[in-house]
Amino acid sequence: MSDLVIDYTRDGASIYAESFRIIRAEADLSRFTQDEARIVVRMIHGCGMVSITDHIVFSLDFFEKATGALKQGAPILCDSMMVAQGVTRARLPAHNEVICTLRHPDVPDHAQQIGHTRSAAAVDLWLPQAEGALIVIGNAPTALFRVMEHMRAGAMNPAAIIGMPVGFVGAAESKQALTQGAYGPHAIVRGRLGGSALAASCVNALASPRED
Repeated sequence: MSDLVIDYTRDGASIYAESFRIIRAEADLSRFTQDEARIVVRMIHGCGMVSITDHIVFSLDFFEKATGALKQGAPILCDSMMVAQGVTRARLPAHNEVICTLRHPDVPDHAQQIGHTRSAAAVDLWLPQAEGALIVIGNAPTALFRVMEHMRAGAMNPAAIIGMPVGFVGAAESKQALTQGAYGPHAIVRGRLGGSALAASCVNALASPRED
């Protein structure tokens, strides 16, 4: 079977380091601060698209507010299990709780009662823990819209929002609304692009001062 062996890099640490070297060599990071660039590099690593840099937007105070919240132990409220599972717990600075309520048994009935999606209904269960939290939306535009509705009503006041829902219906619009309204510190991926991997990568970069 030796003639079937393929020559490729097998050392995990080398692969990781070389990946980040390639990203920094190929990506245009010039419009980002040093802290923002580190987040962008990790997001590129999570999706394999160097061109994603054209679509990433940070509010001026996003990095400071998001990292500050994590260091103070704020919970991380996620709209999907894929986002929650993508967060590397070992990197979190204060053993932060990572919460996804989408599978809560009350969600299906609540969604019917309010005439909304399950993703939006799951957001309603965040209300007791949303003060000062880091909200992470990587899947459902309706979840991001619901967060903004609660904020407009004065029922939610998160420290920062990672708004990166993906899709063809409502994704671009929800993120545009987030950037144009008074919803506080945020990070988005403009347009239809987004997804759980990008949102989780953003959290992991905020949680750790290192790329490796």
